[in-house]
Amino acid sequence: MARHNDRGNILWTDKKRTLFGLPLSFTRYYLTDHQLITRTGFLSVQEDEIELYRITDKRIQQPLSQRIFGCGTVIILSRDEDTPEKHLVSIRHPQQVSNLIGACVREQQERLRIAGRDMVGAAFVNGGYDAPDDDDDDDLL
Repeated sequence: MARHNDRGNILWTDKKRTLFGLPLSFTRYYLTDHQLITRTGFLSVQEDEIELYRITDKRIQQPLSQRIFGCGTVIILSRDEDTPEKHLVSIRHPQQVSNLIGACVREQQERLRIAGRDMVGAAFVNGGYDAPDDDDDDDLL
């Protein structure tokens, strides 16, 4: 069931798990309908956000030490300048979380009408779109 906060509907949340798969850390992950948020710290809190439409790929790592306790790490690759790679470390049900993130990313990209080709960095030069040369009009003939 989705909960609501000031950033939208929270679709999933979990803590980084440590010894024996127990959530004994001050790292919490939130997936809302627009962002993936990592919140770390106890006295001094730090948050990192990735807009879902910027996520380009994801993969799962499950070393034996995590698999024993039903955990794994989901690695997110994104076009976010601050966080090109985000690790959701030692979370429960990593395959289901990865699938949920993928579905939310597709939904956001469809809603914003962003195609896969729009996310490719090769199309961008000097911060703007590299338009074809107008000088080569003979290509049209």
